[in-house]
Amino acid sequence: MQSLRVLGITGWSGAGKTTLLTKLIPVLVQRGLRIATLKHAHHAFDVDQPGKDSYEHRKAGAQQVLISSSRRWVLMHENGTAPEPRLADLLRRLSPCDLVLIEGFKTERHPKLEIYRESVGKPPLHPKDDRVLGVATDKPLQQPCAVPRLDLDDVEAVADFVIGRAVPLPDVLRELEGTDTAR
Repeated sequence: MQSLRVLGITGWSGAGKTTLLTKLIPVLVQRGLRIATLKHAHHAFDVDQPGKDSYEHRKAGAQQVLISSSRRWVLMHENGTAPEPRLADLLRRLSPCDLVLIEGFKTERHPKLEIYRESVGKPPLHPKDDRVLGVATDKPLQQPCAVPRLDLDDVEAVADFVIGRAVPLPDVLRELEGTDTAR
């Protein structure tokens, strides 16, 4: 890949998005890509532990806490009363890489691969979302599908699809910000 590209991995809770990503990321890395992931959480979450210095700094009121070591660094940012950041703003904060895989954000206006399992008991997203470029599923779909269907267990084929369908970041940002006149 020549420039940073983006593709979402979307679907209902329990469909297997995280499971697929944990299988897909090593395949993409093995192919020489630098991968970033961006995950949406629908609930309050904490990545720090009570009693740790960084946790205590944040709980004391620090809006940002950066933890650094020789192996990694992490920046935690408290939104406080500010609204949740927009997907476009979060994408702009990522360090340079080849491919960003977005987990969740199913109602946002970015290109997506839907993970669908009939056993979840929810309707597929692709019929109502023209930004779904393909569907990875564990069984044949009951209704016609206007986008490519992939076998959820064929990670190599999913990797090929992701590489082939990921969209350059500037195009994704234009779409997210509603400035894309091509649609």
